[in-house]
Amino acid sequence: MPYGRWKNSLTFRLHQRTGSLKAQGAPLIPHKGSQLGIPLDTVLEAGISDVAVDTDRRNEDICTSNNPVDPSRSDMASATHEKTSLPTPIIQRRPSRSSIRKEPLDSSKMANIRKFLMEEIDGAQASAPLSAYCFMTGFIDAVCFSAIFVWCAFQTGNTVQLSLALARLFSGQHDYSFHIADQQALCSVLTFIFGAFVGRLGDKIGCKTRAWMSLGTLIQGLFTMAAALTIWKSGQGSVADARSDPAWSNALSFVCIGFLSMSMGLQGIMGKRMNTQFTTTVVLTTTWCELMTEPELFHIRRLVAARDHKVMAIVALFIGGFTGRAILDKIGSAGTLGVATGIRVLIATWWFFVPQKKAKQ
Repeated sequence: MPYGRWKNSLTFRLHQRTGSLKAQGAPLIPHKGSQLGIPLDTVLEAGISDVAVDTDRRNEDICTSNNPVDPSRSDMASATHEKTSLPTPIIQRRPSRSSIRKEPLDSSKMANIRKFLMEEIDGAQASAPLSAYCFMTGFIDAVCFSAIFVWCAFQTGNTVQLSLALARLFSGQHDYSFHIADQQALCSVLTFIFGAFVGRLGDKIGCKTRAWMSLGTLIQGLFTMAAALTIWKSGQGSVADARSDPAWSNALSFVCIGFLSMSMGLQGIMGKRMNTQFTTTVVLTTTWCELMTEPELFHIRRLVAARDHKVMAIVALFIGGFTGRAILDKIGSAGTLGVATGIRVLIATWWFFVPQKKAKQ
């Protein structure tokens, strides 16, 4: 703004202020002993600020007069802006490099685990868990026979007992009663058959795979645990004094017999499918016969797998029966079956460490 124009504007403002003071009756020249009505600095500042405001208003008026706003143009401009403006970009989060790297690694790990589980194990190197199977046969039969004089694994004796019960019907006394010992033998035979039938699941998975051998043994452990819980809940004793007075006689004890026999039936079919010298791991009659007819029975100075594995099966079953009865006398039937459940779980884990069967060249 030129200096002359600014000076005229300032003079006009001062004149206007003077007029307003006169209108208010304020003296321009103060009386004696009184202060000035308005300090000069205040007047100058007020004038300068008013000049600045006036200048801004004039500039706005000039811009408005030079560029009048056309409503049609503004509408066209807004429409053109809407057409030419790009849509709001959609931000997609890309997976990080670390997640991209992890996906192939995870899939490869799962493939390796599946391959490991579905590998067929070498039966020739599975003598340890199969010996443990034989141990469990003696262990569980010791509990069952001590209470009711009925076997859960040796179904030959139970079958003969049922035949004797049927033969009593034709005796001279005509005894038509169904003795409790015969009922327990029948319960054991039927549930043993059912447990062996459950073993057919291994044909779908692979009867010699790590997955089935471990899973099947774990199922045996669940059956044994159920037997332990039922006999504990029944409140029955552990050792019978005579065959006519069994320690287990109520309904829950029959459930316990059923679970124990199912576990032994499943164990028998799993051991048989391994096709080793341990055979079914639940019957020693065949094992004794094959051991006595072994051609290399007396070759003591060297190892013979066929002979040695049969001996291991017999010794393991004997130790299992001895251990089961010793524990039974200390902690009772329920506690002994609880120990048997823990051993089952250990055997289920044991199958993971059996080497893979090598392919024939």
